[in-house]
Parts: sequence; C-alpha cells; structure tokens
Amino acid sequence: MVLGSLHGRRGLASSPTPAADPCQGTLRPWHLCRVPAPYAIATPPPGPIARLLQWKPADKVDHVVVNGFVRSVRSMKAHRFVSVGDGSSLAPLQALVETDQAQGLSVGAAVRLTGSWVASPGNSQSHELHVTQVQVLGPSDPKTFPIQKKYQTPEFLRTMPHLRPRTPLNALLLRLRSDAIASLTQFFASRAFTQTHPPIITSSDCEGAGEVFTLNPAGKVSPGKAAGEGEFFRSQKYLTVSTQLHLEALAQAVGNVWTLSPVFRAEQSDTSRHLSEFYMLEAEMSFVDDLSSVMDLTEDMLRALGTGLFQTPTIQELLSRPAKVGADLAPADVVAARWEGLMQDSWPRITYTEAVDLLRQKSDLLSQKATWGMGLQTEHEKFLAEYVGGGRKPVFVTHYPRDIKAFYMLQGSPVAAGPTVDCFDLLVPEFCEIAGGSMREHRLEPLLSAMQRSGTLASAPGVEGNTETGKQDGTSAGSLDWYVDLRRWGSPPHGGFGLGFDRLLSYLSGVQTVRDIVAFPRWFGRCDC
Repeated sequence: MVLGSLHGRRGLASSPTPAADPCQGTLRPWHLCRVPAPYAIATPPPGPIARLLQWKPADKVDHVVVNGFVRSVRSMKAHRFVSVGDGSSLAPLQALVETDQAQGLSVGAAVRLTGSWVASPGNSQSHELHVTQVQVLGPSDPKTFPIQKKYQTPEFLRTMPHLRPRTPLNALLLRLRSDAIASLTQFFASRAFTQTHPPIITSSDCEGAGEVFTLNPAGKVSPGKAAGEGEFFRSQKYLTVSTQLHLEALAQAVGNVWTLSPVFRAEQSDTSRHLSEFYMLEAEMSFVDDLSSVMDLTEDMLRALGTGLFQTPTIQELLSRPAKVGADLAPADVVAARWEGLMQDSWPRITYTEAVDLLRQKSDLLSQKATWGMGLQTEHEKFLAEYVGGGRKPVFVTHYPRDIKAFYMLQGSPVAAGPTVDCFDLLVPEFCEIAGGSMREHRLEPLLSAMQRSGTLASAPGVEGNTETGKQDGTSAGSLDWYVDLRRWGSPPHGGFGLGFDRLLSYLSGVQTVRDIVAFPRWFGRCDC
C-alpha cells in the first residue's frame, strides 16, 4: 500500500490510521512542540521530513513515502546515496536507491520516494530510507541549477532570491520567522489585544521625515500637472512608514491593538541595517497613564518570545548547527547568549540624560562625544548596551529631548538641559536599537502646539493650498486632520511601541545583515524579482 501525501504538503505522507501525535491536544504547530523520546510506533508519524528523522522504530517499516527536493547524490557501484530535504530541517534524509532506479535523481529535482524505513549502519542518522519506487515529479538540470552543495556566499545568493530559500539555512530562517509570528500572536491573544490590519496606502508621513514612497498608477505619472490634478485618489498618497497613527484610531474602538505589517522607507542608504521594505510589529494601549506600562509590555513580549521558542527544534537546530552551515552567521555561543539575555528578568532602564552623563564620564573609551540634545550615535548605543546591560540584557533608554523626537510624543517633566518627552528606545548588545515607543500626546491643544513647533502643520502633505479648515476652531492639519480629530472626541491617555521585526530576527539568528533575513529583500538600488 502506497500512502498519499498529507493535505498535499511536501514531506512525509500520512498513514490511513494516523499515529499518536505527541503534540495532540495543543494549539501549537508540530514544529513548536517539544517532542519527547524518539517514536517507537510502527506507522509513520504525520508531518514533514524533520519529524520522520525523529522516528526510530525498532523494526523495518515498509511503504513509507517521502516528498522533497534532492540536495545531493553520491554514486556507488550498485547504489546511489541521495540526500533529500523539504525545508523542515537542516539535516537531510538519506535514501538508498539502486542504480537502475536513479535516473533523473539530480540536485534540485522534486521527487517522491517510496521504500522501507530501516536502521542505518552509518553515523549521520539513525535510520535511512531503502527506496523501492522513484517518482521524479519535477526534473532539474544539475549543470545549470545554481544552488550547489558547496559553500556559496551571501552576496551570491542575494542575486537569486527566488531560489535562495531552498538552501537549508535560509529555509530555517523562514521557519524561525513563522515560529516567532505564532509565538507573538499567542502572546497578544493572552493579553486580550486585538490584531488589526491598518492600511498600507496612507495620506501622510507618520514620522515627518519625508522619506516616503509616492504612489502613482503605472504609466500615469504626469510631472507637469498641478498637485492633485488627475490623481487616482484626488490627492497625493504614499506607502506607509508606520501604522502607528491608524492604530491609535483603532485603539479608541476596541482597546489594546497590535499589528505586524510591512512598512516602507525611501532612505537612500546602502548599509547592512537598512531595507526599503520591512516588517514592523506595532502595538497601542488605551487608558495607560505612564511610560512604564508600555515598557513592561515590550519587555514581557520579548521575554515570552525567548522563553517560548528557545527549546523548540528550530532554535536548537540553529544553535547546534555544524560549523560549515551558516559560516557567515555570528557564532552559535554568541547567538545563544542573545537568547539567554532576552529571557533575563528586570531589564535596566536609564534616562537619556543619565546616559549622556555616563558617556561623558567614559569619553576616553569613545571616539565621539555625547552632547545633550543630539541623537545617540551607534557607538554610544553599543557602549550603553554593553556597560548598562552587562552585554546580555536589553537596555531601555528613556525621556529623550523633545526637539529630536516626533511631534506626537507626550511632553514629560523637563530637566535642567531642556524639555523631554515620555519615550524610550530599546537597545540590545551589538545591534543597538530594535524597538522604540512613547506615550502619545492625547490632548488637543498641546498636540496642535507640538505640530506647529515641529513644522508638521506647514509641511504635512495636503496642507498647502487648503483654504477650508473644516473645523469650528479654525485649525487644520491638512492630511492629518483626521489624526487631530481623535483628540477632539474622547481621547484617553494612551501609548505604544514599534519593533523592527526583521532586525529582531537578525539579532536572534546571528544573521549579519538584515538583507539576509528577508526572503525577497528590497533596498536602495535593488528590487530583484
């Protein structure tokens, strides 16, 4: 009897009578479950190749069907040793195929192999598949297939983003992303947050930095036309740089909200830290009175992510990978220390003013001087993460000067050097900032004053030439009028944060550049496929 494929998915096919599942009764996907002792059952466990590799029956089991892609073929006189993977594990499955059945088994081919699961005499894995039937479902020319078993540089793999995920390490990074999303979704559900989908197309630049992509229908760009004339949306629109403003509106409807959404920045920066399209995790909390509540949520979320994923097969595989796999990643012990730091209790919190004082005291260790009222340099952030956090714990830096932060942040208690806002940046060793948040200015008049002071009223897209205020008090914020409206009718104290999701994954995987943690990276000058 030949078994059919489980719901058409790649990997191991199911048995007509499913075996007992150690993850049964949980809401977690199989690869997030901590699998107990190796299977001793006599029928194949459901799931992909990774689960089959954990199955160690005492006796030979016939009619086992495996779907996957050929990673390598080693020829012997009477047999071929074929390594097959389906992206579910770094380790491939070893299949023993007789030479007269091996036609078409070449690197990159999509295959279905049927045979017996037997104990292996070798050391690479406990069992192997002795193949009795071969089906080549998708042939591959080994002479032209660019993904080979030999070492290939990250730069080379970036030239073929459509094939790069088929390498074992990049498949693992995709699984890490999936596992992290599942864990975060579970965390926010446990805190009664509502997941939302804010818009990608927006009428304003949230941060006011002007680094936005303009949106136009293909072939409809007419530089000679006046602003708004012939526009698809009747006025200029943009790809969002942050969903925060829209989340604030949704938080007034259903309370605490969160989202994981793509955002876009038109920064002409060609560095390992910058992408033009990336994912941001953003959350907003209603009826919170101080910044500590927002920092507590951020800390709890990341600690839950660390404790929830650290013992999973994906992370343990990442940390125990062979030296030749992921040679371009940070060393496994360094990555393990990052996970352990994330799981520590009581992350240190230091104000910006205290940080500047500390940096001045340690100026002999730094090449750049810290000045109150100026942004912290990368060197400063790395020092604070190492010195204050002990090189392990993340560090909150709070209450930055008002004039270097966004207009929507709530003004806090001033210090001798000048006014501050209730905000924070979260720094981690080596990578520096991965998250930032603040209390929002929830009162109408102070918000309008902040917008006027920052120039947002004058520079907001859509303000220029707007002769109708539409408001009885005579104020207008142009394309941000709707945001100001939120303060007119029942705006409670509220705050939130945004976390660079791709940067976090780079930190936790040891990937050295954010371009290699994203399946299809877009950055200045590059947008392949």
